[in-house]
Amino acid sequence: MIFTELVLAGAFLLRWERREDERGFFARTWCQAEAAAHGLNPRVAQANVSFNVAAGTVRGMHYQAAPHAEAKLVRCTTGSIHDVIVDLRPDSPTRGQHCAVRLTSSSHASLYIPEGLAHGFQTLEPNTEVAYQMSEPYAPASARGIRWDDPLFGIRWPLPVTVISDRDRTYPDFSWPEEAGRPAPRPR
Repeated sequence: MIFTELVLAGAFLLRWERREDERGFFARTWCQAEAAAHGLNPRVAQANVSFNVAAGTVRGMHYQAAPHAEAKLVRCTTGSIHDVIVDLRPDSPTRGQHCAVRLTSSSHASLYIPEGLAHGFQTLEPNTEVAYQMSEPYAPASARGIRWDDPLFGIRWPLPVTVISDRDRTYPDFSWPEEAGRPAPRPR
């Protein structure tokens, strides 16, 4: 596996190292030992898949609060997505910043999202499927989100939004919790 750290601390793009022969190829998509060696949470407690009929569908921006904060490994298995992560960690040097990557079924890449980051994506083509591995099981009482168009973060989506859940569309404007009497940093 090839690990490329992204601009948000602890977030990585993971690419496959393919071993090819006359049959096609073989590649490792996840390795506990390699993940741990790069400082990633290697635990996989749950795996999910989402199927999205329409291009322009937005899912997110989701995260789980402590004590159920989760790391995620996300891969597009059919179609393509514009995948976005936002750093919400109080002590992170990249707090308040976001970054995006394009994941496609043919790119053979996964996005590793550490605990404390919100995650969401927009489908770039119809009939797109996304597979997730999480370090913690879903805990409804810890489920949180930020609105896909929250002005605090200024996320730009490549397509008009065609489908979004009521929950994702109606999250309130995000506000930072006060931290030791100092103002929260603004995103760059």
